[in-house]
Amino acid sequence: MSDSLHSSPILQTLFSEQIFTNSHLGLVLLDDHGHIVRMTKGAAKILGGKEDDLIGKNIFHLFSHLSEDRSLVSQSLFQGTVIRNKAMAWYNGENHYELLIDGFPLIDQDGIQQGAYIFIKDVTNIRSLENRIHRSEQLAMIGQMAAGTAHEIRNPLTSIRGFLQILNKTLAENHMYKEVEYTKIMLDEIDRINQLVGEFLLLSKTREIRYEKIDLGQLFDQFLPIIKNEALLHSIEVVIQDLDNLPPVKGDKELLKQVFLNISKNAIEAMGNEGKLIFSHHLLPDEQMISIDIHDTGPGIPPYVIDKIFEPFFTTKEEGTGLGLSVCQRIIHDLGGKIQVSSKGYGTTFHVCIPYMNGE
Repeated sequence: MSDSLHSSPILQTLFSEQIFTNSHLGLVLLDDHGHIVRMTKGAAKILGGKEDDLIGKNIFHLFSHLSEDRSLVSQSLFQGTVIRNKAMAWYNGENHYELLIDGFPLIDQDGIQQGAYIFIKDVTNIRSLENRIHRSEQLAMIGQMAAGTAHEIRNPLTSIRGFLQILNKTLAENHMYKEVEYTKIMLDEIDRINQLVGEFLLLSKTREIRYEKIDLGQLFDQFLPIIKNEALLHSIEVVIQDLDNLPPVKGDKELLKQVFLNISKNAIEAMGNEGKLIFSHHLLPDEQMISIDIHDTGPGIPPYVIDKIFEPFFTTKEEGTGLGLSVCQRIIHDLGGKIQVSSKGYGTTFHVCIPYMNGE
């Protein structure tokens, strides 16, 4: 009976159908010329289309604009070569993926290749976790440096700043206005160093999170007036969408406020002197999180930059330190949440996801 089951065409057909109807698998069946014969929904989603639209298309023609090393399928696959764990970054026009590709030729009993199939494994979440661990290690190292050196830097800076202020006053009294401008520049630069040292200190682990039950509505009432005043100076409209009856969260009120202020100010700077800053939310019940969504109508973040914005010291601003978003990510991760970014060429949305409380 076991032998008949193993050789049963019904069982083999059923297995084949189950494989191709499994939406989580990324499987593509190709004929000997590279035309797509069948594919799973998971594969179509990664490729950025629908099954019905992609079936019958030549996979080499679909992505002819890509170089050989960035193509999903290599020509060598149709020369009998097996491809295993080919790692690549993929962008389908909407979403970024980190993929591992396996490709296998389909050869009949006469040794003639009739086609091929490829498995597309989405390892984006794994890569994201690896990046988070790497960033956490970077931030921990910076934090240790900060805790040990910040005060030693600030103490002499305070003295230098004090003497410069006296010098600035004396020069002004003697009508030496050119020299006054020089001292003002030096004072501004010292203030920038102090700001950088302050951000270093935020990366150290000496400050314990003060967990408390937080009413997000009240939190927004506290920081939104600050953002609205800032936006008014740049002729930017602040739009509040559905921020009533939010579930409470458990976290540190001041740190959360700092995250929202930082992201909102970045958005205002990105828009320049016009646009809309939109606040909304949605629930992620499977993860028991609430996502506070901060959307701007600015120029968006280029695809080659978006993966780097949380890296310490990475910045596109002329006077930026590159630590602001690293600090924000560190705070949210410590609260058990995550920050996600989406940017589709026009506008950017930061999704600040925080665990919410049920029935407490």
